[in-house]
This record gives sequence, C-alpha cells and structure tokens, in this order.
Amino acid sequence: MPEIWQKKRGSYMTENKSKKLPKFDSTEELVDFFDTHDLGEYEENLPEVDFDVDIKRKHYLVSVEGNLMNKLLEIAQEQQVSVEMLVDSWLKEKIIKAS
Repeated sequence: MPEIWQKKRGSYMTENKSKKLPKFDSTEELVDFFDTHDLGEYEENLPEVDFDVDIKRKHYLVSVEGNLMNKLLEIAQEQQVSVEMLVDSWLKEKIIKAS
C-alpha cells in the first residue's frame, strides 16, 4: 500500500532546519507557544507516534427546512443539548413507537 503521508523532498527539507523545542511548565504554555510558532520548525524534536483508528459508527447528514431547524435549535438550547443529540433522541423514540 502506498504511503499516504510523505515528507517533502528537495530544497524545502534543507531550508527547514529543526529548532530546539523549549521546555514548558504547563500545557497552556505549550499551546501559547505554538499559537505564534510553526510546529514544522520543531519536527525533529517531536516523538513519533503510532495509533490505530477504528471507526465503527457512521454519521449521516440530513437536510432540514430552515424554519424547522430554527425551532430545533431553540428547543435544543432550552434542553441544554446539541441539536444532533435532540434529533437522534427523538428519532429513536419515534422508531420504538413505530415498531
């Protein structure tokens, strides 16, 4: 199987000399640092990681008429849930009643 992510070749790699990554006392400091710095400049200092992604759930997009969506948003906000959770819950209830 071909490699999906490949390192850039040529002059880019020679220009991109890795800088030494500073030490951070907190995650907040790390986030603040990379808000103003390019992560690519510190590539050599980053640990290599491997992980598997096993997506078992599927999500589908469904069109909803504008006025209906506005009402759904209003109800979801009142119930302090996302519109997705609200619609999912209502559809499950409707399917159970129909079975």
